[in-house]
Amino acid sequence: MRDAHWIFRILAPLLILGLVVACGDPDNGVPDEPEEVEMPFDMETAGHVQGMVMYEGDPPPPEEMDMSSEPDCADHWDEIPTRDVVKVSDGHLGDVFIYVKEGLEGMDFPTTREAVVMDQLGCRYTPMVIGAMTGQTVTFRNSDGLLHNVNATPEHNRPFNISQPVNMDTDRTFASHEVMIPVRCDVHGWMRGYVGVVEHPYHQVTGQGGTFDLSDLPPGEYVIEAWHSQLGTQEQTVTVETGETAQVSFTFSEDMLGSHVPLGDPIYPFRGNHAAHEAGDQDHDHAPMAPAPEGR
Repeated sequence: MRDAHWIFRILAPLLILGLVVACGDPDNGVPDEPEEVEMPFDMETAGHVQGMVMYEGDPPPPEEMDMSSEPDCADHWDEIPTRDVVKVSDGHLGDVFIYVKEGLEGMDFPTTREAVVMDQLGCRYTPMVIGAMTGQTVTFRNSDGLLHNVNATPEHNRPFNISQPVNMDTDRTFASHEVMIPVRCDVHGWMRGYVGVVEHPYHQVTGQGGTFDLSDLPPGEYVIEAWHSQLGTQEQTVTVETGETAQVSFTFSEDMLGSHVPLGDPIYPFRGNHAAHEAGDQDHDHAPMAPAPEGR
């Protein structure tokens, strides 16, 4: 009888844990199966928007990332790793989040089923800027196999701080439109990323060539916004006609460094944000917090 009593004491917590995992937390940000929604317009009437983002002037020099405090991170690199404050190639600007800001009100679009991935590779977020639809799965991946945490601090979505001690994926969704949501790793203070969340599939992040393509838009007039983590935002109004491709271009410049950048709970990863640091946030970027338990 005593043996049965001890077995019960050992197994009971495991059974309870199994029930908790099975039932889950309905508000923990883990994606649910999206509802089926049809396209709200006739695709045969669609048009397109294509464009380019340019940069004028001299971009700031790459910044060194001091990983000496984390030898496992430093071992990923043959030389001191750097990041481009402003990623420019032949005058073309990368890491710009492009999306339809106005013109799609009242339309519901099917949620993109393919997950968008933000990887932690070499102790950096790769890519640094991603975009997703509301309800779309966002996978935060740890490919380094060492302790990271993902601390997302939005204003309009539920914040979370998840620990990833090993190679693993963690899926989250965002319920509300928000441009942009800052993400950081409190374990490695140099790691910063950004997630743009919109209610439709018409968004893209520019690559090295600075180009973007928002295809299959319903005919109408739209405001297209370009967001950059150090240069602020710009808008262009464009008219889309059936079967036609409208051209849009944005030009950022070096004198725009330090512009206001819309963020959830602002973080200032680069020295380019002079105004923010002078306003009293000098220590924000240098005082990592201990990771909170998953499911905050």
